Amino acid sequence: MAPLRVAARRVAPRAMSLFSQQTRGMATEKQILMQINSTKNISKITASMKMVSAAKLKGDEARLALARPFNAWTTELCGEPKEMEEATYEELPERVLIVPFTSEKGLCGGVNSFITRGMKRCINILKKEGKDCDVVVFGDKGRSQLRRAIPDKIIRTDTEILSPGTFALASSLATELNAVNASEYDAVVLMYNSFINAAAYKQVYKVIKPFSSVGEETESLLEYEVEGVKDEIMSDLYEYMIASQIYHSFMDGAASEQSSRMTAMENASNNARDLIDKLTLKYNRARQARITTELIEIISGASALDD
Repeated sequence: MAPLRVAARRVAPRAMSLFSQQTRGMATEKQILMQINSTKNISKITASMKMVSAAKLKGDEARLALARPFNAWTTELCGEPKEMEEATYEELPERVLIVPFTSEKGLCGGVNSFITRGMKRCINILKKEGKDCDVVVFGDKGRSQLRRAIPDKIIRTDTEILSPGTFALASSLATELNAVNASEYDAVVLMYNSFINAAAYKQVYKVIKPFSSVGEETESLLEYEVEGVKDEIMSDLYEYMIASQIYHSFMDGAASEQSSRMTAMENASNNARDLIDKLTLKYNRARQARITTELIEIISGASALDD
């Protein structure tokens, strides 16, 4: 009985080795097939999201076209928005309140990263020049990115903002800015994405300075006739101007967000198709290798029987 037990011990490891190789081959082939199916499902989702963003973009473009003439009156008082890419921010006064506009949802390309990156650059420039600033963040994505980088500068965050925004929402946000004493700052700086077309957008900022006191009006205010207490009316006009600028920034940012999401989902769909092709080729090679191995074993067994 002892020789039989030794023989069994010698044969068992070899049999287990062949079994484990077959199992690993089948598992790899099955895993590749599962990856192909999951990638196809992801491709369907990204294609659907692209179509939804394309439909929403048309509505955002229409709202932006109406918001531009509505906000045109502020250009004479605040000037044109300026690009953030190579800005030196020399015109910013000693103490400013920076308001970045970011999205509530992700999967929209770099619309949020570009704003937060440009804003951190602005804060560094102001710090080198000995100027001070505080930050009020609009949007959940901006809050999550900025609270790690500049937590000491953020004094307020507004999240769960409905998109697209309305003027009523913009007015309530302007009131909240006044609640943090926006009039005590030398200027309010709005940073947002400006829509160019369905394939491009840029990062810009607006500088909104409070109106001068009575007797120190700028040339742009001389055309306005004021009835009543001038300081109160100028304060209300300043809040209304901030609301108008916020509303336009919301419309511009919403169109940029949808265009960026549409481009991002198109790129994701293309990458998914490329990945499916590569996985299919890998799956076919693994399947062919398994079939070839099985044929070799069959032929070898038949040859051994003939001998």
